[in-house]
Amino acid sequence: MKALILKAPSRFDYTDVPDPAPGPGEVLISICACGICGSDVHGADGSTGRRLPPIIMGHEAAGTIARLGPNVTGWTVGDRATFDSTISCGNCSFCTSNLVNLCTNRRVLGVSCPEYRQNGAFAQYIAVPARILYRLPDSVSFSHAAMTEPLSIALHAVSRSPIRPDQTALVVGCGMIGLLVIQCLRAAGCRTITAVDIDTYKLQLAAQLGADTTIRTDPAAWEQIEIGEVDVAFEAVGIDSTVNLAVSSVKKGGHVVLVGNLAPHVQLPLQKVVTRQLSLFGSCASAGEYPQCLDMIASGKVDLAPLISAEAPLAEGAKWFAKLVQKGSGLMKVILVP
Repeated sequence: MKALILKAPSRFDYTDVPDPAPGPGEVLISICACGICGSDVHGADGSTGRRLPPIIMGHEAAGTIARLGPNVTGWTVGDRATFDSTISCGNCSFCTSNLVNLCTNRRVLGVSCPEYRQNGAFAQYIAVPARILYRLPDSVSFSHAAMTEPLSIALHAVSRSPIRPDQTALVVGCGMIGLLVIQCLRAAGCRTITAVDIDTYKLQLAAQLGADTTIRTDPAAWEQIEIGEVDVAFEAVGIDSTVNLAVSSVKKGGHVVLVGNLAPHVQLPLQKVVTRQLSLFGSCASAGEYPQCLDMIASGKVDLAPLISAEAPLAEGAKWFAKLVQKGSGLMKVILVP
């Protein structure tokens, strides 16, 4: 099969590799669409330590079943499906508690780190456990199905908060996850949503997709913004200044959901958290939200079309990675098609 391989930091080869074979309990998926995630873009240069070459990246994908491995039931060749980006073991205490995102033996598709190497979906085929597969509604295209994974992250983040329909929310950072969080909040009936970013185009999308108020700031001025007091803030960047803005903007007894993790460490305004009795929630990946996400896509509760900037052949993947690295490219999601 053909695959896009990260051969060295920021260097890709589109080349032939052996076809994967589905083992017991696995299915072979013929990939029809795979999105380039921001974590792939940031990780391709080797700086994160989670995309160590050589590796086939890609974890936002959908396709059709090409072959069934031994002991697979409930699926047939030709079925349309997407799959979780996390391969959970199904046996640890977290998995049996429906916290598959915290699985003790968790492996993420398209990730290579010192602990493990797991090839992903920038390829014609991938073998995955049938237990992480989800059937696609007939009305959902493969490109939109490939967006299920980032949507699940946003929905999981919203589910981590005790947001109620009559409450107010702030979304700090209007990248892909922030824009999907806005749509999930709108679907949940949130009364008012404020969005903050440094990019005018992203804020235009935020307003189009459900934000009531948008605020543009310069990169050095995040903490100078005065939002007022909201019930819940969602931080979708992950640097000192944006975390501080999220913490400073919630009312006493409010909640902050931390989704972004651009920096491994941030300065936390501890006194504000303690004296105002704030609740901080970390949000990692997703934990079973795929069926709900697929229903939201099929029913039109979320609008994915404005977020897909381009669909391109997998053979051109290296070119699109180079474009996504450029600041001000105006690109959101690029979908690669084998």
